Amino acid sequence: MSVQDLYRKKRGTAEDVISHINDGDFIIVPTGVGEPPTLLTALSAQRLRFRDVKVGQILAVRKYGYFDPETVEHVRHVAFFFGAASRAGGQAGWIDFIPSYFSEMPGLIEREQIRSDVVLTMASPMDQHGYFSLSLGADYTMAAIAKARAVVLEVNPNVPFAYGNCHVHISQVTALIESSEPVMEVGLPTIGPVQEAIGKYVADMIEDGSTLQIGYGGIPDAVVMQLTSKHDLGIHTEMIGDGILTLLESGAVTNRKKTYMPGKMVATFALGSKKLYQFMDRNPGLEIHPVDFTNDPYLAAQNDKLIAINATLQIDLLGQCGSESLGSLPYSGTGGQVDFVRAANRSRDGKAFIVLPSTAKDDSITRIVPTLTPGTHVTTGKNDINYVVTEFGVAQLRGKSAKQRVQEMISIAHPDFRAELTEAAKQMHLL
Repeated sequence: MSVQDLYRKKRGTAEDVISHINDGDFIIVPTGVGEPPTLLTALSAQRLRFRDVKVGQILAVRKYGYFDPETVEHVRHVAFFFGAASRAGGQAGWIDFIPSYFSEMPGLIEREQIRSDVVLTMASPMDQHGYFSLSLGADYTMAAIAKARAVVLEVNPNVPFAYGNCHVHISQVTALIESSEPVMEVGLPTIGPVQEAIGKYVADMIEDGSTLQIGYGGIPDAVVMQLTSKHDLGIHTEMIGDGILTLLESGAVTNRKKTYMPGKMVATFALGSKKLYQFMDRNPGLEIHPVDFTNDPYLAAQNDKLIAINATLQIDLLGQCGSESLGSLPYSGTGGQVDFVRAANRSRDGKAFIVLPSTAKDDSITRIVPTLTPGTHVTTGKNDINYVVTEFGVAQLRGKSAKQRVQEMISIAHPDFRAELTEAAKQMHLL
């Protein structure tokens, strides 16, 4: 049977292919815009006929009908990372949470510590050889496909066909549907004067020829906007977005000086505009790989001058980062922050930056604190931290004593809070 015959045989409607889901199944869905909206809308519409079905995903970007506290005994969302769609449910307790390092998620699936009964994912149109590209989110989804009983694709011509280890053959597919809605676009965050000031401190420390990992957020994008005059930058990251596209268009990114996979940009998922998705289509300079490849600290560290730029919500005087919760209330998740901090620390001449505004709530609360708020989920530990940057400067902590760390951290706190931080450090016998 030809690949075209297989395709026609497996094609159906969203309502039909949902029949491949059984009670008790754990469904895996990719990151962000890789989620299949038509399939998840159909699942939502039929959710009352299921019992104890779970949908696991690292970052949901749409709030589907099954995000419903009244029907969680039928279909429940399980977050690997909270976003706007899932945060309120996570804080209220009716959305579950599985914490993990992003790089280790494929391994958890392979070892069946996270189940994968069914995979629902967006995919590019099939090529002449019978392959689809999961360009929007290879992440842990490729590992899930290898384990799943059923693999269901939402095939959309607006999904780019990317190169790398992100391809699924029609013979691996249980069923598919077709859709043609535009891929969801996610704009760049707002950049204000505080973000711009932090971005300048970081940008000034990035040398020509560096390889970048850039997290999502206003401050990482503020850094990107100030790198357009750099030369021969490379990209090895988890997320490719419009900020990176800006660097490519300016000529700052060439990937020529990369010492691991030179000439290639590497990412595991995409989050951006239609322009970005069109840029990704059959681009030989970009490869999309599973996250246990992109985020493996050993592999990423093969890039000399690896720069990791990630944000946090709160940090204590010794450098412990609470990047994923507000006290005990979940806010986001571990994601790839620790993966790339460790990779940059291993890289020759690498630099790991943790960035944050010095205050919150109109300068009424300091984000640099003597100790993290009780219940805070510690993301990056004090032994991994290197550079911490606020709008007041840069603290370099790696290799420093506890006393030196405290002095560095107070020096980049908001001036209104430095006296009370100094007094607290004395009471804790850190000064």
